[in-house]
Amino acid sequence: MKNDIHPEYRKVVFLDTSSDFKFLTGSTATSDETIEWEDGNTYPLIRTEISSASHPFYTGKQKADKAGGRVDRFKKKYNMK
Repeated sequence: MKNDIHPEYRKVVFLDTSSDFKFLTGSTATSDETIEWEDGNTYPLIRTEISSASHPFYTGKQKADKAGGRVDRFKKKYNMK
């Protein structure tokens, strides 16, 4: 393998902005933001919109954006039973 062509692999903190859930893992992602972790060390901070703490598959909570199917929405729109 060639030397000095791979990104640096290091510990990074990911923050789920929708649930304020944080976890420390290894990654090649970079960031200008840093955060002090529970062990007293400072790590780069990567903000994400969704993680296992907020994803409907893991939480069991579904968003109610589209309640019902096409037929239900049609009936609701035209006040049909």
